[in-house]
Amino acid sequence: MFWLFGIFLILLALGTPIFIALAAGSLAYIKFETMIPDFVVLHRMAGGVDSFPLLAVPFFILAGNLMNTAGITNRIYDFAVSAVGWMKGGLGHVNVVGSVIFAGMSGTAVADAGGLGTIEIKAMRDHGYKDEFAVGITAASSTIGPIIPPSLPMVIFGVVGNVSIGQLFAGGLIPGVLMAVVMMFYVTWYAHRHGIGRDQVFRMKALGETFLRAIPALFTPALIIGGMSLGIFTPTEAAIAACAWALLLGALLYRSLTLKQFYRITLETIETTASVLIIVAAASLFGWVLTTTRVTEAIATGLLSVTDNPLLIMLIINLFLLVVGCFMETIAAISILVPIFMPIILKVGIDPVQFGVVMVLNLMIGLLTPPVGMVLFVLSKVANISFERTVAGVTPFLVPLLLVLVLISVFPWFTTALPTLWYR
Repeated sequence: MFWLFGIFLILLALGTPIFIALAAGSLAYIKFETMIPDFVVLHRMAGGVDSFPLLAVPFFILAGNLMNTAGITNRIYDFAVSAVGWMKGGLGHVNVVGSVIFAGMSGTAVADAGGLGTIEIKAMRDHGYKDEFAVGITAASSTIGPIIPPSLPMVIFGVVGNVSIGQLFAGGLIPGVLMAVVMMFYVTWYAHRHGIGRDQVFRMKALGETFLRAIPALFTPALIIGGMSLGIFTPTEAAIAACAWALLLGALLYRSLTLKQFYRITLETIETTASVLIIVAAASLFGWVLTTTRVTEAIATGLLSVTDNPLLIMLIINLFLLVVGCFMETIAAISILVPIFMPIILKVGIDPVQFGVVMVLNLMIGLLTPPVGMVLFVLSKVANISFERTVAGVTPFLVPLLLVLVLISVFPWFTTALPTLWYR
């Protein structure tokens, strides 16, 4: 197995792009250890991305980009300020509520951090908040994006693990709201401890006005989640509907989207989609080699020989995923590890939907931890502060996220209640 894991780990350590490391390790193993014809490699990689649910990926990415460019984020932020800005530590609460709303549109943590983050950090600075606190709450709240549907990582998990994407989306709703509530409690505690007051007086008129301005934007998550819940859309069709609605808002209602901007957004979407799908293709080949060589069976047998207690299995997997999240990109981690862990969790009776949400949250926490945490790099650039200061600001906010991770790992109800109600 040296050719498979040795080449992969060496290239990864050298900083080679993850898809090259995955493909090179797989190719080396196939070339030197098997008699498999070369054309099978292309067949397996093409088969990895030849999936109807994966069509949701480019459309959700496009919808998020359109929302950011069309000025919709500003309307969401203004509404959040009117709704919760009067609370102690007001803009911290605004940060969380804005991310919850935006989560129903973008599906990625990086889009949230880069889109709303620019507005939120500037506003918090203007109101005298410390940079570390502003960056920390912005980073932590951005992780809600891939938990509340739509979610790009859950689409990939559903495809790789053969799990209903609709059920995964439903499973993320309660944990996403729970994350927001826990973070708002943390902001309240921080505000009391550091003597932070309210950022504005509550005005019903301002709330009504900002709500009216934000209604078309707020309709987007209702369109996506409601359409899927009522059986009107599949996840892929919901992604297309979100793009159509975003185009309608940007081009016709708000008139803030130009042809030049649309061209740029399209190119960005193509670039992002290509990077995601090439990782999925390479990881599909890697996973196929793991399966055909029975490595996944050996890992499952080894782990189950230690314990077959579902809670202990979940604890071991959580600890492993938290470490992996520090070093590996989310899509690659899901594509590689789901085929390994899925047989284990099924044997011990863990619900695949629960495991999917737990895995995604683990990897979202990884986005906030060095050395590879993408959100850290984005917010360091957005806030124009050093990477070290960004890490220092984000670290305290790992506590509420880990608390939610423990809750959804120990109590399946948080992730299985809505899928059971809507789909089973």
